[in-house]
Amino acid sequence: MENLYKQIIETIGEDPNREGLLKTPARAAAAMAELTEGYHQNVLDIVNDAIFESQCDEMVIVKNIELYSLCEHHLLPFFGKCHVAYIPNGKVIGLSKVARLIDVFARRLQIQENLTHEIAKTLMEVLKPHGVAVTIEAEHLCMRMRGVQKQNSVMVTSAMLGSFRDNPKTRAEYLAFVNK
Repeated sequence: MENLYKQIIETIGEDPNREGLLKTPARAAAAMAELTEGYHQNVLDIVNDAIFESQCDEMVIVKNIELYSLCEHHLLPFFGKCHVAYIPNGKVIGLSKVARLIDVFARRLQIQENLTHEIAKTLMEVLKPHGVAVTIEAEHLCMRMRGVQKQNSVMVTSAMLGSFRDNPKTRAEYLAFVNK
C-alpha cells in the first residue's frame, strides 16, 4: 500500500522525495490500515463473553457514541454519533461492547445507510432482544469538501427492528429519548 500512496503523490504532481513527504506513504498506509481494521475483526470475538442474564425488560439506550468511517464512494471521512437502543429478552450486553460493535462496522468502507442496518441486524442476532433501534447522525466530508460543498448538512439514518418497527409507542419512546 505504501508504494501505491507514493504513486498517488507522484500522479498529483508532487515530489514524494520532498522532505515533508518522505514518510507520508508509510504514514498514509498505516492510517488506512487502522481506518479499515473492521475487515479483520470478528463480531463474536468483540462481543466475547459480555452478554449477561438480566431481568431487565425495559428499553436500554446508549446515546452519542462517536463514530468515524470512510465513504465507500470517495474514500473521504464521515463522522458523527450513533444512538442504539434495545429491549432485552433475558440478556443484556456490556456497555463498551456496543461501542466496539459500532467500530467494527464503521472501520470499513461504508455508506451510512448500510452501516446503520449492519449494527442493528448484528445486535438483533447476538442478543435476540424484543427489538433494536439504531440512529446515526453524521457529517460527510464528500459533501463539505467537494461536489456541492454544503457545510451544514447532516445525514440521519435509522434502522428499527422488532418491537421498534412493529409498535409505534415503542418507536416514539425511543425517538423522544434520542432527541432530548
